[in-house]
Amino acid sequence: MNAPMQALKGSAKQQPKTSFAALWKPALRQAFVKLDPRQLVRSPVILVVELTAVLTTVLCWIPNPAVSTGLAVQIALWLWFTVLFANFAEALAEGRGKARADSLRAGSQGLTARRRTASGQFETVPAAGLRRGDVVRVGAGELIPGDGEVIEGIAAVNEAAITGESAPVIRESGGDRCAVTGNTRIVSDWLLVRITANPGESTLDRMIALVEGAKRQKTPNEVALDILLIGLTLIFLLVVATLQPFARFAGGDLPLVYLVALLVTLIPTTIGGLLSAIGIAGMDRLVRLNVIAKSGRAVEAAGDVHVLLLDKTGTITFGNRRCSAMIKAPGVAGKELSDAALLASLADETPEGKSIVDYLRALHAMQEPARDEITAIPFTAETRLSGTDWAGRSYRKGAVDAVLAWVGITRQEVPAPLAREIEKIAQSGGTPLLVAADGKLLGAIHLKDVVKPGIRDRFAELRQMGIRTVMVTGDNPLTAAAIAAEAGVDDVIAEATPEKKLARIRQEQGEGKMVAMCGDGANDAPALAQADVGLAMNDGTQAAREAANLVDLDSDPTKLLDVVQVGKELLVTRGALTTFSVANDVAKYFAILPALFAGIHPQLGVLNVMQLASPQSAILSAIVFNALIIIGLIPLALRGVRVQASDAAHLLRRNLLIYGLGGIVAPFVGIKVIDVLLNAVGLV
Repeated sequence: MNAPMQALKGSAKQQPKTSFAALWKPALRQAFVKLDPRQLVRSPVILVVELTAVLTTVLCWIPNPAVSTGLAVQIALWLWFTVLFANFAEALAEGRGKARADSLRAGSQGLTARRRTASGQFETVPAAGLRRGDVVRVGAGELIPGDGEVIEGIAAVNEAAITGESAPVIRESGGDRCAVTGNTRIVSDWLLVRITANPGESTLDRMIALVEGAKRQKTPNEVALDILLIGLTLIFLLVVATLQPFARFAGGDLPLVYLVALLVTLIPTTIGGLLSAIGIAGMDRLVRLNVIAKSGRAVEAAGDVHVLLLDKTGTITFGNRRCSAMIKAPGVAGKELSDAALLASLADETPEGKSIVDYLRALHAMQEPARDEITAIPFTAETRLSGTDWAGRSYRKGAVDAVLAWVGITRQEVPAPLAREIEKIAQSGGTPLLVAADGKLLGAIHLKDVVKPGIRDRFAELRQMGIRTVMVTGDNPLTAAAIAAEAGVDDVIAEATPEKKLARIRQEQGEGKMVAMCGDGANDAPALAQADVGLAMNDGTQAAREAANLVDLDSDPTKLLDVVQVGKELLVTRGALTTFSVANDVAKYFAILPALFAGIHPQLGVLNVMQLASPQSAILSAIVFNALIIIGLIPLALRGVRVQASDAAHLLRRNLLIYGLGGIVAPFVGIKVIDVLLNAVGLV
């Protein structure tokens, strides 16, 4: 079976596990389990709804001539449904993550490791028993038993189990590419790995904890919103408690069941029921990006970021200099130069050499010799040139001085037009390579840092959101300025050092800005620790990963832009649904309050703007709508509100228009429709 078919088959097997059809039954069971008040303590508003449901259930057994038993039972049932629907939303969000967690666990069940003993021998032990500092040997075809650093050896590692990328990557001791992740498989050779994470602290463990939501701590914004919701609940509790004395003073009486219904419709049950689901779904979107967050605070901070510090290499540019132009010497035909440059690069396996071949093949077709027909001249630090010998001719390319020495001329003897072009390339921040054949200088190749396509548009979107981008590079100011202008960043830090990065971050924070940065080296650790959002690469150094509060398993520096997007979506979704929840309480107020006092003060009937059939119908319709709207908003809570490229003021206006106005209009329409249906089937 070919690879695409295997991928399709795997997708078909995995998709149902996270589909609604596969999750709704377990989520429904969990909704009943979560009725335990000890679990609802984390959601105070829904706990209040459950307590009112218990009270209303008790009141159903106490006869009241003002309230029929049938109406009291219906109100009690819909209050219980409100609690169950809120629990269902949270359970559904958790269920999506648990499906992925189960697949992650499956790969590590029963895993063993060969641990080095004090005598230098190796013993087989369960991987779950490995501790920080243990040294293990892993050979070809074996799974790496835990997160660690390579201390000896070099090998190709397949990290598909964690990152989803099937192409193996090279891991070796020393440098910035020594980190390995548990549950990944060595494809070739062997590694000696020092374990850097205790049981329960590995990347795999953190992924499982995040997607399950079991250890998810409330973020500061969630805590603040909880305090607001509790405050509103207490205020409305006092308001409702004072209505009975006012009614009796006016010579009337309000049934307790009606007062309970009023309380539930006034408190912000919609956002209270969806708040946890929004947070879990936001973390789930982050995990789907293969980013591990050490805390929810980092994700929220990403949504509030004002300044992004981005490393040039690998983030803004491809990281390897690529061929962008060919400059011929006077008297040399363009095809002669192209053919010579292609032949000089055919055996060059470096990224730069491959880029020259790709560039020239795209220009025109050429009859290329077979690899076994040419003699490769590899690049060395001493010669600083490479090339091939073929059909009795010699082709070379390399550094300017090295090729001139091979040709046997000095810089002063280089033709003036070609010398000027070489100088322009160097001044623009590019790298000039000379091409020669059989001792004759043919021209130059312009190698440059190529800005990734689309990155300029991404920066423009961030700018519209009010986020400034700062490019960080070790290049000289002239080169840095040229690349910054092409990429469209707002500012640049040239000849960057750890001290410069740290000083810039502190300066921005001192002005009240939230700063994000990505990095992978040990020299990035101080800046990653100082930044409000620090994104470390998983294949980087241990120091960088420990200093950052986010780790990208794909080791893609551009992921920082996606993390900011997820953070903004999380904040906007929570704000939008809070706006909707508070707004629709206004409409429910106009449905129930006139119904409560119409019998005492008939003049209040003018407030029955929805023309509801009866007070009993108004109260029940509002309670039913209050429960159903939670179910209706679950898809939006899980998917998140899409964030457009715009500033905060525009987002606020958009939220108020869509979710504020919508929150007022929807209940008027919904309650009226429910009122008509309830009367049509004779439930009131």
